[in-house]
Amino acid sequence: MNRLFLAMILLAMAAPSPAQQAFSSLEEQMTGKEFTAAGLEKLSPQELEALNRWIRGRSLATLDASRAPTTPGDSRGFENQQIQNMDRTTITSRLVGTFTGWDGETVFELENGMIWEQSDKDKFYIREIENPVVTIEPGAFRTWRLSVEGYSSECRVERIQ
Repeated sequence: MNRLFLAMILLAMAAPSPAQQAFSSLEEQMTGKEFTAAGLEKLSPQELEALNRWIRGRSLATLDASRAPTTPGDSRGFENQQIQNMDRTTITSRLVGTFTGWDGETVFELENGMIWEQSDKDKFYIREIENPVVTIEPGAFRTWRLSVEGYSSECRVERIQ
C-alpha cells in the first residue's frame, strides 16, 4: 500500500502542470505550409524555441488590453484584439442617420463613436427612421446581438471600431 501511494505521489510530481499541457508549440499548431508561409522555417532551432517560449510566457490566447501597446504607431495589430476583449456589458446608443434595416452586409455607426458590422446574413427591412435607439448585448460564444428599439428582430454583429 505504501509503495502504491509513493508511486502515485511521484507520478503526480512528474506530470506537467495544466499550463504546460495547454501550450502547443508553433510546429505542432501549424501545418507545414502555414509554417513556411510565415517564414518560420528560416529560424534556427534556438530562435524557434525562444519564440515558443515568448508565446508561452504571454499566453496570446488570453492577452489582455493592458499588455497591448497604447501608442497608435506601435499597435502591431492589437487594435482588433482590444476590441474583441472589450467589456461584455450591454451597450445602448443611437444609430447615426437614416435606418431602413439590415441586409447581411450592414455597417452600424453609433453616436458613441463605435462602429459595428453585421456578421450574419440575416435580412430585416423597415420603413425609414432617423437615429433609432439600438441595444447591443453580449451573446453566446463571445458574440454580440444588435436590436432596434421597438422591433423584435436582431442580428449578430462584430465591433470594427
